[in-house]
Amino acid sequence: MKTTATQHERGEIRLSTQIIRKGTEALTRAFAHLVLMAGGIVFMAPFVFLVSTSLKAYRQIVVFPPIWIPNPVIWRNYTDVFFYAPFHRYFLNTLLITSTWVIGAVFASSLAAYAFARLRAPGRDVIFMVMLSTMMVPGMVRLIPTYIVFAKLDWIDTFLPLTIPSLLGSAFYIFLLRQFFMTIPMELEDAALIDGCSRFGIWWKIMLPLAKPALATVTIFAFMGAWNDFLGPLIYLNSRKLYTLALGLQVFTRAHGSEGGLLMAASAMMITPIILLFFFAQKQFVQGIVLTGIKG
Repeated sequence: MKTTATQHERGEIRLSTQIIRKGTEALTRAFAHLVLMAGGIVFMAPFVFLVSTSLKAYRQIVVFPPIWIPNPVIWRNYTDVFFYAPFHRYFLNTLLITSTWVIGAVFASSLAAYAFARLRAPGRDVIFMVMLSTMMVPGMVRLIPTYIVFAKLDWIDTFLPLTIPSLLGSAFYIFLLRQFFMTIPMELEDAALIDGCSRFGIWWKIMLPLAKPALATVTIFAFMGAWNDFLGPLIYLNSRKLYTLALGLQVFTRAHGSEGGLLMAASAMMITPIILLFFFAQKQFVQGIVLTGIKG
């Protein structure tokens, strides 16, 4: 009887311990979710205020404390922007440059990354280290020599300085994709070679489909870098018809900075594509960031 009572007490203790542990875990998860929700609200507040301001009349913008819900809603701000500046042309110019950056990041960088990750060649690691060393040189140091080269080629005031270099790949994207390719088992490549597949076919049919998370990460980085680029268009573009959104928005700010509704409407239109891209690709983006750090 004594042994049975002792076992019963032990069982009650274990049950109580499990209940306490589960309760603690539930409270910890709840607290973590509350902290994340609070952080999300804090980070979303500027964007919400931007969108709210873009729908206000001037008399509501200058009010303090600020009014978060516009009344009435002025949708006309989004259409009036195009009457004051050719934002449709700026959008097409930016889309052209951004598309070139994304193509170069996905195809050129992934092809070079596959070569560094899989192909054996004399001096491969030395070349890779030299390529990585270019990331350590500040962009401002390369600015004047690069401008002189493009001026000699008569590329100033064209899209060529903003598009052609991106088609040759990027050291950061090559490094990121190489890290991912090195995590793919060699057995897949060996089996493809035995079946008669070429190196190019392996890269196209095996590596790229398996590297979708890493490619999504590279795509987002390339898209954001090109979409928000201000210094490049400022240096190489002189004609107003070639301006990008970042440069056009700066010109628009100088001319209509006092009209808060129009300025916020133009800013919202510039930010929205980046938010939509990240919203639809966030799962692949996070997965790509995690997987590219597995193997060095």
